[in-house]
Amino acid sequence: MNRRDFATLSALALAATKLPSIGQTSPDRKPVGYAAIGLGTISDIFMRACANSSKAKITALVTGHPADKGKKYAGLYGIPPTSIYTYETFDRIRDNQDVEAVYVGLPNSMHLEYTQRAALAGKHVLCEKPMAISSAECRTMIAACHAAKVKLMIAYRIQYEPLWNRAIQMISSGAIGQLQSFQGGFYNHQDAGAWRLSRKLGGGGSVLDLGIYPLNAIRHITREEPANFTAVVSTRDHSGRFAEVEQSIEWTMKFPSGIVASCGCSYGQSGPAFLTVNGDQGYLDMRPGFFYDAPRLSGQVSGQTGGKQIDIAGNGRNPYQFTIEAEHFASCIRNDREPLSPGEEGLKDLLAIESIYRAAGTPIA
Repeated sequence: MNRRDFATLSALALAATKLPSIGQTSPDRKPVGYAAIGLGTISDIFMRACANSSKAKITALVTGHPADKGKKYAGLYGIPPTSIYTYETFDRIRDNQDVEAVYVGLPNSMHLEYTQRAALAGKHVLCEKPMAISSAECRTMIAACHAAKVKLMIAYRIQYEPLWNRAIQMISSGAIGQLQSFQGGFYNHQDAGAWRLSRKLGGGGSVLDLGIYPLNAIRHITREEPANFTAVVSTRDHSGRFAEVEQSIEWTMKFPSGIVASCGCSYGQSGPAFLTVNGDQGYLDMRPGFFYDAPRLSGQVSGQTGGKQIDIAGNGRNPYQFTIEAEHFASCIRNDREPLSPGEEGLKDLLAIESIYRAAGTPIA
């Protein structure tokens, strides 16, 4: 990819940085009401994000524990008891006029069902990543939302992070020359018994949860789809914790332009969450890159080494990125626009993830 090719990226990056400002809304338009489906850790962050916004508001809850979790969050966000649903009563949400969209923060294998049910109820869908546990499920979700004429957005919060978009602008301007390669990784731990270590709930190993971050970032920056893959898996922990999914995986990708990438992720390693972008005249390094707090961008640009720690909206800390994505989807709903990360984006990641696992000899489906 040369500098001329990057010209098309500039407009996209600039558009992404001009997302609706937090805390500003038209006086004649009420916030978009979200129902949070599943009240786990990530939904807790999303709900706090909406509490920081005048464009998005939590107006309903869906939980298997209405008497404790439901009551707790209803008290925090002023939600009436009639807007607390269980998974069995979820379909009644169609009659709740205060709910315009749902946030699907459930285990991966449940994304398909609740996207379909939300679409049938006439509600727009903001679904956490991975979009689903297979490309076939992704296609079903896209078709369901299309048929119901509701919007579908996948929660790639990094695509809405201002510093990431600043990095894309630098790349598109030719500040590091012609793109040559990427190195990326996300390494963390999952305790025994965690749902992410269950193939039934998680659908696969750490690529779906952690590796998807460098994968999606690289696809987003290059605007290409990887064509060639190699991959290896390893499980050195024989305690039984990884009986259903691998402990670690490393893979490479080659893109049609010749750009190459090397990535890794793990549920049983301590390590960084980073992406390094190498050009023929410099490089950029986002480290930390994928956590909820503000990332850091450093590197060598036009022969000059430099790094800048930035704080956005106070200090850029959790749940800032979630607020940006919640407001972006709310703006799309209000103005009848397609989100920047639609269902098709989630489908492309699942196609690549399936290729990674096939290359490793351990298909996820």
